[in-house]
Amino acid sequence: MLEVGKAGSAGVEKGVLPVLRDGVVVARLRASNWKEAATAVVGEREWVLAEQKRELTGRWSVDPEGSARLRARQTSMWKGTWEADLEGAPVSVSSLSMWKGTHRYTGRGRTLAESGSTGGWSPRPTLDCDESLPLHHQVFLLWLELVISRRNQSAATGAVVAGGAAAAGGS
Repeated sequence: MLEVGKAGSAGVEKGVLPVLRDGVVVARLRASNWKEAATAVVGEREWVLAEQKRELTGRWSVDPEGSARLRARQTSMWKGTWEADLEGAPVSVSSLSMWKGTHRYTGRGRTLAESGSTGGWSPRPTLDCDESLPLHHQVFLLWLELVISRRNQSAATGAVVAGGAAAAGGS
């Protein structure tokens, strides 16, 4: 299982999120706090992860800007479904639990991964993956989970603020 560790822990530099498998760092993720963007180092390869034209994309840092090897786009906000393309392999993302914010990733007629979280006060995404899925695909899907959880948290915070403002302004 992959897990996003605490920033600056497990021997990675400050501001970097370690991606852990059984407590061992297998990748490093430097995610932006202000936009849906990150850089990931998986093995010796650096990936640029970003939102472009309503899609989340992943490309090698040496690839031309605007290109993408990995893609994901939301297909239904209400159902929480996404479609991904992992270097030509289509993957469907469906919600397992709206309450827990977990997802199932399916492709090639089988389950490729399921998400979860570490729990606690500051839950971090986890991803239980089929071992046949390359590590850089797993890291991309884990970053997708991070983006989805941030979007859900932002929407919930906005709903609370809007509800509070409406209640305070009502007469």
